[in-house]
Amino acid sequence: MYLYLKALHIIFVVCWFSGLFYIVRLFVYYAEAQLKSNIEKEILSNQYQIMTNRLWHIITFPAGVLATVFGVWMLVENPALLQMPWMHVKLLFVVLLWLYHFKCQQFVKQIKNKNLTKTSSFFRIWNEGATIILFSVVFLVILKSAINWIFGVVGIFVLALLLTLGFKFYKKMREKN
Repeated sequence: MYLYLKALHIIFVVCWFSGLFYIVRLFVYYAEAQLKSNIEKEILSNQYQIMTNRLWHIITFPAGVLATVFGVWMLVENPALLQMPWMHVKLLFVVLLWLYHFKCQQFVKQIKNKNLTKTSSFFRIWNEGATIILFSVVFLVILKSAINWIFGVVGIFVLALLLTLGFKFYKKMREKN
């Protein structure tokens, strides 16, 4: 039973992250559409609003709930996991992921109400939050207690720095074209 739960947990985690990554791309496109001419803005905004609503309610939110349900069920089936220090850190990242998720939900509501005020640049940086959480959780789960926490924390900050530098480089390249 445990391996079935684990497989389902992984499947829905992948779906959840896919939804989170794509929803933020839609936020970028929606924000950029607000800078277009009135007719383009109207058409694009309406289309992105439909896409955002469907992605959030049909894929992203249900996948997050199911990933969590199967994760908790795994802990019920194997409570020894809760004795492992790496699991405590992983659960902290799960809480951070849910906070990120609920903030994205606020942006979905703002698009629904046509009052999203953040820029596309903000959302490009915002998207890296999920990336950092994903890297952190995968390394924690794979390396478990073998991970050196200091190097892990430093590594996450280096990753964040590299992502920020990459974003700035990409922005300069876009501005040149």
